[in-house]
Amino acid sequence: MEEEGLQPDDVLTVDSGKKAELGEKEWAPLRQRLFDIDRHAQPRVIVSVLMLREGFDVNNICVIVPLRASGAQILLEQTIGRGLRLMWRDPEFADLKRENRERINRGEEPGSLVDILSIVEHPAFQSFYDELMSEGLVGTTGDDDEGGTTGDLVAATLRPGFEAYDIPIPFVLHEADEELRHSHIDIAALPPFGAMGRAELAVLVGKGETFVSKDLQSATLFGDYRVAGAVMGVSGYNELLSRLTRRIAQAQNAPLPGGNRIASHLPRPYQQTGSVELAAAVDDFIRERLFGEPFEPLLDEGWRLLALQPVVDHIVKVFGLALHQAEQRAPYGDTEIRYRHLSEVDRIMVRESGSLEVSKCIYDRLGYPSRAGGLERAFIEWAQADSGVQAFCRISENRHAFMRLRYLKDDGIAAHYHPDFLVRTADAVYLAETKAQGQLTHPNVQRKLKAAVAWCERVNALAPEHRDGRTWHYALLGEELFHDWREKGARLQELLAFSRVRPSPGREAQAALDL
Repeated sequence: MEEEGLQPDDVLTVDSGKKAELGEKEWAPLRQRLFDIDRHAQPRVIVSVLMLREGFDVNNICVIVPLRASGAQILLEQTIGRGLRLMWRDPEFADLKRENRERINRGEEPGSLVDILSIVEHPAFQSFYDELMSEGLVGTTGDDDEGGTTGDLVAATLRPGFEAYDIPIPFVLHEADEELRHSHIDIAALPPFGAMGRAELAVLVGKGETFVSKDLQSATLFGDYRVAGAVMGVSGYNELLSRLTRRIAQAQNAPLPGGNRIASHLPRPYQQTGSVELAAAVDDFIRERLFGEPFEPLLDEGWRLLALQPVVDHIVKVFGLALHQAEQRAPYGDTEIRYRHLSEVDRIMVRESGSLEVSKCIYDRLGYPSRAGGLERAFIEWAQADSGVQAFCRISENRHAFMRLRYLKDDGIAAHYHPDFLVRTADAVYLAETKAQGQLTHPNVQRKLKAAVAWCERVNALAPEHRDGRTWHYALLGEELFHDWREKGARLQELLAFSRVRPSPGREAQAALDL
């Protein structure tokens, strides 16, 4: 073994046949040793005596060498099954495994050994192999080793001085709060009611009359009742004052937009703790200012004038405007921000044949999809050549998980989305998305757009020092426009500025922001 580069500790021998000779108590530690191979020991070779018949779930078996024949096919299938656990489960290997499947389907040898189980041929297994090969479940390989274990997969690591190309990404964890206060209302500054005088109002309302209900034939009296000419059916001044106060507060609590428009802001309720002060202010206004002279509502039922619609509307309007003008917003607390950097991921796996060397990125190479990735490759080349681009990086869907944005798909199901590129210029940072021309109007693309624009707007609401003095934008680049500008010698920086999506206030944008 030492001549082959193996040390004694590299070889683990498991004699499953001893189970029949040992009791369950003695066999349990040996069985546990099988289960712990992945977690503790690091053998390079496992020698199984009389077959591994116990549960055996090790996911780094690459080669099986059968040394004894068996007449039971189930045992042969179990032997192969020991090596069929997936080893390369990370998303970076998806392209390699897909290419391997395509090559095998064409009858070609795989280009790498990613998730490939090799079985050394044994004559006694020939009929078993022939049956599997006839069903297309296994294949044979030659002696040439074209690709390595992982094909052309290489690690793109952080370059020296990567800090100059790193882009701090602010995430708002908690925004500063605002406290709504109201200053004192100056009664003397409020306009009086001038539509008509008190005498004209008295004619409209009258003092009310008492009627008696009587059956003329039987002379039976059914009681008396009073009819008043007021809008509000109230029995006294205190009840009227209470209703006026509540109506003013409700007008502040739920502003209703005109027409079919939707309110662009949330209602701001007048604090219930201030209702007593509001009622006192309304009372003072009625007694001192409403009719331009002192007025005593309790004298000769004068309060009934206040229940008429024009007077009620005037009081509500005057105090509604006064309360709005008296609003004072006092901010308190600090906005809590956490900065994330793409460099937190110090290496990403890329295909050497599907990547480019770059210098204005934190990584020394950037990959692009091996299938239908021409647009992303062109973007990398253009960004690398454009002097207006200070730094850029292709966002890894699997590694840069913190750059995922939430959105609602067309079917109403919540999902995550990550833009293709992050680009920094002198005055802006762009979330750039490249799309084939026919995909631009797809409902899910438009929903992602709204979510990304809302996210950028939230970042732009921060103070400039919290976003490195740059404005964040989302740019959706269609394939035709991209190639047209590039062929005409334009700069990528100009295309990004032209293609940035302008925020449009509305219900959908607000919903995306709230999400």
